[in-house]
Amino acid sequence: MPATVPVPAVEKFSVTVVERDDQYILNHCAKHLARENTDERHNFGQFPAGDPRGRICESYHFPIIDSFFDGQDQERSYGFNEVTFVYCNPFAPAPQEVAVVGTFAKLYERVPLRPVKFNEEETGYYAVTCVIPKGEVHTYKYLVDGELKLDPINSQRSTLDNGEVWSRFFTHLCTAPLALERYEMRLLDRLVDHILPFRTEEGERFLRFFYNSLDKLSKEGQFAHAYRLDQSVGAVNFINNLLAREESHHLIDYRICLGEIDRVLRLRNPFTDPGSMSKEMFIQLYNEMAADNAPGWDYSKYSSPRYFLMLLRRHTFTGAFAHPKHGGNVGGVGWAYLAERFADPQTGETLFNWRRAIEKPLGANDDYRG
Repeated sequence: MPATVPVPAVEKFSVTVVERDDQYILNHCAKHLARENTDERHNFGQFPAGDPRGRICESYHFPIIDSFFDGQDQERSYGFNEVTFVYCNPFAPAPQEVAVVGTFAKLYERVPLRPVKFNEEETGYYAVTCVIPKGEVHTYKYLVDGELKLDPINSQRSTLDNGEVWSRFFTHLCTAPLALERYEMRLLDRLVDHILPFRTEEGERFLRFFYNSLDKLSKEGQFAHAYRLDQSVGAVNFINNLLAREESHHLIDYRICLGEIDRVLRLRNPFTDPGSMSKEMFIQLYNEMAADNAPGWDYSKYSSPRYFLMLLRRHTFTGAFAHPKHGGNVGGVGWAYLAERFADPQTGETLFNWRRAIEKPLGANDDYRG
């Protein structure tokens, strides 16, 4: 990825603004926004009928959340993201002036977007790139010719305490409960424990060794973003982030099925909170769901608990072994688990040297800035 270096701005803002060339922005817009279709082929139930975001290919890509490098210090840059706000409304007249206001900057501070051009011709896109710390959630709106508007592209929205709806985004390593309730995350934690190998005796031994072997500097650097150590590798946090953005159309599956799991477990043991029930009760229910035969399950609400388990397993393993920036595999513990198990039988060297490929401070690569 080419380095992006902060440039002197005409105005001084409370948030750092960097210059991204038009080609970078157009590369993202071309795939996701350069369509004139009026059908809602991208609405899988996550948007109300008639919502123009249903016409956009993978609208969750906006604003663009990318890695940041200040051109000097890779480890210092690791704690930040570039967030590129892109305004585009093909269903409205071209605006004269566009700015963004939000919680990532000072209250009411207007950060102007500039027109994006191709071959010196205006494209209808407006953009600005800001440097924002990782692990944060923010709300924002566009100020279009003096009028506050929701982002017509972004799939995420948040209702504030006063009832107002704002567009929302979150940066890498975010651990806020964006999509799921606390009780839902507790149930997921128990189910994920049963799916992943880290609660076996061997897995527990590995986790203790991995965490205890880190020196103080590594712990402060790698786990500074509110990693929940009671979750094996942060897979529950990954699922929460996934349901808030990429797979928001599956949030209804989780809501219904976790509600059913909570209800069934309470029927079987009304004296204990389901999140605190024994491992054996979760294993029994898990096996019944896998067989599509769970006594007490309301099949009129969700016809196949086995399908939900397949969905959950896919999300769990993806989160456990994906890049840590997505909220799971925090500190690379999932990759370290694989590195320990796949080694050359003659030399003993790992066949999965992930640190060689990943940026500092997690890895040792000076070129990759993922």
